[in-house]
Amino acid sequence: MPNLRKPIARETRAILRSRGVRVAPIVLIPLLVACREAPVPPTGQGLFLQHCASCHGESGEGTGPIAASLARPPSDLTRIAERNGGRFDEADVMHVIDGRRAVTEHGPREMPVWGAVFEEQGRPGHYPAYTSLLHSRALTDYLRSIQK
Repeated sequence: MPNLRKPIARETRAILRSRGVRVAPIVLIPLLVACREAPVPPTGQGLFLQHCASCHGESGEGTGPIAASLARPPSDLTRIAERNGGRFDEADVMHVIDGRRAVTEHGPREMPVWGAVFEEQGRPGHYPAYTSLLHSRALTDYLRSIQK
């Protein structure tokens, strides 16, 4: 994660100097404390490990620690494209992740509706639906990257 404090300090000093204010670096410390670093958005792999690996396994092959306790074994996510004639259908994958497409061949849906989960987690901040979409997109991109 980049250290944003130095650029903020330089920028703050420059603004103050442009207004004729002479400031010793020690005076800037309270300003720097107030300027928190922006949170880093989670990566697709991070989201996968946090939300999916317990069922699908860290490798995505369907061998997670709770896979055996499910009525139907979780699918091997490294073979999505293979099962679809060599094509990775991003829209379909996103629909399965966010809950807009039920996986009817698996019977009752055991997989959580991650779109709703991500939206609820984003509720304290701004634009929870957008955050949900970004998380689903990041997961989809990660799943594309692990295809065999």
